[in-house]
Amino acid sequence: MDARVSDKRRLPSRHVTEGPERAPHRSYYYAMGLTREQIHQPFVGVATCWNEAAPCNIALMRQAQAVKKGVAAAGGTPREFCTITVTDGIAMGHQGMKSSLPSREVIADSVELTMRGHAYDALVGLAGCDKSLPGMMMAMVRLNVPSIFIYGGSILPGTFKGKPVTVQDVFEAVGKHSVGAMSDADLEELEQVACPSAGACGAQFTANTMATVSEAIGLALPYSAGAPAPYDLRDRFCATAGEMVMELLARNIRPRDIVTRKALENAATVVAASGGSTNAALHLPAIAHEAGIKFDLFDVAEIFRRTPYIADLKPGGRYVAKDLFEAGGIPLLMKTLLDHGFLHGDCLTVTGRTIAENLASVAWNPDQDVVRPADNPITKTGGVVGLKGNLAPEGAIVKVAGMPADKQTFRGPARCFDGEEACFEAVKNRRYKEGEVLVIRYEGPRGGPGMREMLATTAALYGQGMGDKVALITDGRFSGATRGFCIGHVGPEAAVGGPIGLLRDGDIIAIDAVKGTLDVELSDEELNARRAQWQPRETDFGSGYLWKYAQTVGSAKDGAVTHPGGAHEKQCYADI
Repeated sequence: MDARVSDKRRLPSRHVTEGPERAPHRSYYYAMGLTREQIHQPFVGVATCWNEAAPCNIALMRQAQAVKKGVAAAGGTPREFCTITVTDGIAMGHQGMKSSLPSREVIADSVELTMRGHAYDALVGLAGCDKSLPGMMMAMVRLNVPSIFIYGGSILPGTFKGKPVTVQDVFEAVGKHSVGAMSDADLEELEQVACPSAGACGAQFTANTMATVSEAIGLALPYSAGAPAPYDLRDRFCATAGEMVMELLARNIRPRDIVTRKALENAATVVAASGGSTNAALHLPAIAHEAGIKFDLFDVAEIFRRTPYIADLKPGGRYVAKDLFEAGGIPLLMKTLLDHGFLHGDCLTVTGRTIAENLASVAWNPDQDVVRPADNPITKTGGVVGLKGNLAPEGAIVKVAGMPADKQTFRGPARCFDGEEACFEAVKNRRYKEGEVLVIRYEGPRGGPGMREMLATTAALYGQGMGDKVALITDGRFSGATRGFCIGHVGPEAAVGGPIGLLRDGDIIAIDAVKGTLDVELSDEELNARRAQWQPRETDFGSGYLWKYAQTVGSAKDGAVTHPGGAHEKQCYADI
């Protein structure tokens, strides 16, 4: 890391620090205690999603200080700022979840605006919860200044009656409690011990899935996404990232040099191999969109289809993120995929080296059973698969990790609910039947608005022992903690006249995750007749951000994005 930037004539910060006309700007920096030397060094934005909303974000401020020390040690001037997060574990199961996916756009937009407004030259972004990870990576690709992503780390597992537990167990305990299978006292004890530290949800839910993506796509340092939040080792990764971003600045290595089509394919591969969250099928297209790369749900699904499922991680498996890290981390998972031809080894990363070069010294650990060799998988196809049919012309997604092959087909009558609350109420009071396909609609990006997750409902079904006795489909999303036959991202969504909005109680729905199909057993003539009678529904939002989001958000197939993306960019921020 010997490279240094001594000339700011090509850097954005020259617009606020160089020349006599910038004396007023410099006076502000002197007011904050900066020296002349610091003012004329490159400025590095250190963006965090720190807040007191949930344990996912609470350790980010500490880690940001380590990043700043690394930047300063390498000859840069760090400038720390925060953006928002909406934490799904708190927002889940009520109207607050409508804010979750839209927060991804606000995070990306707010980081962009802060960087643009203050003309920072590089970016280190720290994020801890589901939407903040893709939001931060989207901002990096959009701005295209040298950038490194840092995950805040996962939570440690709790212990309940001698067994390890996560927040998933608490959600499912609500279902058990509703049918008398868990006492008030046990539920209270479980909720107090399930989350014993700072950090994001510990299993391969959305946060850890997107953390895995950050290494696989090349925007994070190797091993950095695996260490749990309480580990002091995280601060070493953070300091190294601060130093390394200055190396990237000197060598002019930018996010769009890293986030290529091949890198996106690598990212989708590790999601499937780890049994990751279906939400990756929403976030990877959105990240690609920022780079001007066409990479939609069907592209993701094709990679999922051909990728072996090899990491035995919750919610479908046995282990949590801490176990994966201690077994060898994400590089162990990636190395076996590379060795067996499932990864592109020539993709550049933030180390300045390729994936293959980063993994060259990684040795297989035979004394662990968290990750299987890629030629001896848990199942031959990925833990997440795509579906398509007359009920989902724009596709849908289902997580099959941990599901036996003979449980990956389902056929039954529809039971339709316009919104999650109506379905949850029916589930809570056992007003549904075994063999039904529960349909939750008008929960898509536009129709929700906000494309809510349905973990409360799916967890309650599992808690009642009905997780494998019914299926559930929605134009909304599912949490990474969801398990069972739950199909999300059904598109087109009901709010724009998609077939899911035309269903009636009793219509027969056929799902085949092996063949990748999702159909309703109705003729085209019947569907067209119903479409002619269909009327759009108004949402409950006539103003505010959710109204604004509904006016601009696109299809889930393309990542539910809200602007034209890199393909329509006229000037890249990094080149101002």
